[in-house]
Amino acid sequence: MKTLISPLQTLRLAFGDGDTLPPETIAETDIAAAEARWIVPAIGRDLHEKLLRGAYPDFCADYLAAPTALYTRALVQSRLDVRTDRAGTAVPKSGDAQPADEKMRRRLRRQLLSEARTLLTRATDYLAGRTALIPEYRPEADIASRCSVGGGIVLTGRRKNDF
Repeated sequence: MKTLISPLQTLRLAFGDGDTLPPETIAETDIAAAEARWIVPAIGRDLHEKLLRGAYPDFCADYLAAPTALYTRALVQSRLDVRTDRAGTAVPKSGDAQPADEKMRRRLRRQLLSEARTLLTRATDYLAGRTALIPEYRPEADIASRCSVGGGIVLTGRRKNDF
């Protein structure tokens, strides 16, 4: 399965150096799901497919790697917060750490989504100014340029960061 970034890149970009997670924590299917849910609606299927074939590697590395990694973490974080084995589903707890409560987990998810959305808007703003260089991007097809959600209210005809 082709994705814009690798599972190791996702771990490095979205979890940082202080978090030690095994490489199999993130699967390519996790990244593909995040791309399908958040990245493709913003940049368009044509550009996404071209990026998967290796086009515009600098744009991908400089503008899409970080939001893709953050969206992937937001997608898998709840799975990381619980463990399932033969005994059932449980919240992990160790002698030197306590599991985060529901409020803290919600705050982390909101923060991840907010940061990813800001970086994705940065990417689409970059693309909008370079349609002659990257003709696969069609600004009118970018869902963020037509609709956004702020405080539970759906806004149409505005960019996400305009309010």
